[in-house]
Amino acid sequence: MSEISIKIAIAEPSTIIRSGLASIMKRIQGYQIQTIEIPSTNMLTSSIRMYKPDMLIVNPVYCSPADIAKLKEETNAVNMKVVVIVTGFYDDFLKSQFDEFIGLYDTTEQLQQKLKKMFCEPEAEEKPDEVDTLSQREKEIVTCVVKGLTNKEIANELFLSTHTVITHRRNIARKLGIHSAAGLTVYAIVNKLVEIKDLNANSENN
Repeated sequence: MSEISIKIAIAEPSTIIRSGLASIMKRIQGYQIQTIEIPSTNMLTSSIRMYKPDMLIVNPVYCSPADIAKLKEETNAVNMKVVVIVTGFYDDFLKSQFDEFIGLYDTTEQLQQKLKKMFCEPEAEEKPDEVDTLSQREKEIVTCVVKGLTNKEIANELFLSTHTVITHRRNIARKLGIHSAAGLTVYAIVNKLVEIKDLNANSENN
């Protein structure tokens, strides 16, 4: 099988962490990885615009999820994956706002699995006995659809690319066999993803 070529930008103030991570990334089997090291926040926007990386590994001190959304828009990098470096305690909800997270004690094998999850088609990894189970991200997208958000609005809300949202919606339709917003609304209510009062409030606002 041919190697997957990935360009990765690493935004981290610590030289040891930044360069060490770059060195490890280049040794992951199955991938041809080019790294760009970004040592300061002042270089972040210009580096993303210049090198157009497939993935940004970033220290959360550099930017919040909202900053990332703005960065993607300013640099026209809407499909760029964003991975947060976790150097200590970091709230699970905040971690969920990024595509993935990397810990200081992650092994090469764990990094390889995270790359595979982000850059391989989800259909190829899905097991037949899991088709009826929605992931947490898919549940979030169902909730957004039920609330009447467009694909672009969902992408902005969850800090994803529009393409990723469309892929998730296709997977949701396949898993549930539901192809309409009305059908998803019933599913969301039955499975307590939303409450009827929330839908009524949203309808009145619209």
